[in-house]
Amino acid sequence: MADTRHDPAVGEEQPVCAPEESPLADRSEDQERRAAEDEEALSQHGGIHGAEPSLNQFRLKKFFVLRPGTLNQAVKDVEAMVDEQEGGSVLSIWLMAEVDHWNNEKERLVVITDKFLLVFKYDFLMFHCDQIQKIPLNIVDRLCYGPFTFPKRSLLQREGEGLRIFWDRLREPTFISRWNPFATDLPFITFTSHPVRTINESFSALCNMEKFREQLKDAAQKAHTIKPVPGKANGVLVLNQSIFIEVYVGLMSFLGNQNKLGYCMARGNIGF
Repeated sequence: MADTRHDPAVGEEQPVCAPEESPLADRSEDQERRAAEDEEALSQHGGIHGAEPSLNQFRLKKFFVLRPGTLNQAVKDVEAMVDEQEGGSVLSIWLMAEVDHWNNEKERLVVITDKFLLVFKYDFLMFHCDQIQKIPLNIVDRLCYGPFTFPKRSLLQREGEGLRIFWDRLREPTFISRWNPFATDLPFITFTSHPVRTINESFSALCNMEKFREQLKDAAQKAHTIKPVPGKANGVLVLNQSIFIEVYVGLMSFLGNQNKLGYCMARGNIGF
């Protein structure tokens, strides 16, 4: 899918072609240029230095984030939404999957700034941000990292490890919030690795949960020091323990996760 959006400070760049070259060669050069832009974007955020992405791998995969030029445009878009006067500078950008309290998996771009953890629901097909969740780092008080667990009688299971971020240890989710699949007032958020983490070394670094945890911990500790919350013990507690999801049947989440409905993907003739 061609990238139709451009940075307003930069003019449109067209590939230089010799008269004898065919249109197919033009498109190939344009794809290589866009892939190079993606690699540059990856190297500039989070200290990522990986192998050059393979265009053949991009063609074989259905995730729109792997299309040449897509990630580069997404990074520009989310950076433009960060108010440096309010939130400080951008420290790093990550590609993650959010797991909600009903075990639904959703694609997310996550930005760590000096003062906030920003979670973007980004449409990689339409190049548009649909939703932003802003979490002040100075209220983050606990990070739990470990495997996912479910109740003993649950029919669900989830492989891999997750990171759950808490920001109000004194407030427990209400009964209504726990059983409402659309609840947004929960005092935590949970992430796991994005499926494209194995595509190459660059995306592996962009989706690295352990490095994300370390950078988030350091940024939160610094935010606590600069702006402590009155009447609250400041500091971030890091725990290695299982991530509990209280879901017993979860038919809708099972079907949604199996078909990757929470991701921007090519689905036959219909795009998400």
